[in-house]
Amino acid sequence: MENLNLMLEKNSHLESDRLFLRPISIEDTEDMYEYTADEETMKFLYHAHKDLEQTKKMIENYFMKEPAGKYAIVLKESNKMIGAIEFRVHEWNKSGELGFTLNRSFWGKGYISEASKVVLDLAFNTLGLERVFAESHVHNAASAKVMQRLGMTHEGTMRKNHMIKGTLVDSVYYSILKEEFQQA
Repeated sequence: MENLNLMLEKNSHLESDRLFLRPISIEDTEDMYEYTADEETMKFLYHAHKDLEQTKKMIENYFMKEPAGKYAIVLKESNKMIGAIEFRVHEWNKSGELGFTLNRSFWGKGYISEASKVVLDLAFNTLGLERVFAESHVHNAASAKVMQRLGMTHEGTMRKNHMIKGTLVDSVYYSILKEEFQQA
């Protein structure tokens, strides 16, 4: 069987009805800075960016360094990058990890659910994975709702397992199995 990370790399461009998912590039700096500089959007992730250069360095050193599974969420109608969705493959146990961030101006419109369904389809129907999981800060109710809308099941809370802004915080874990996704 082909290496799953290579297969992920071959599927670097995905789309849904309203969105393109594609690799993040330096050209996305201003759009990404729009949400990484927003305290509310970054509340459960990391310190808000103070300038464009900080966002540019993150794109270069994180998103472009190992781009497989890291997608810009782009509106088809305007070509605006409104967020990012990441998918990491854990080949040893046929699972994957989903993560996402969205510009606050676009919250509540179903964009994360739409992008996530495309990635789940890739995970189960192209990569042949058996399980996808996601985690979020225990107080991030919006992320938990997205995971529930995706058909994920709450698996539990990991205590003080994630460092956010210099503080260890609890995370909630959700997952969905291949058969659950295919039945939905």
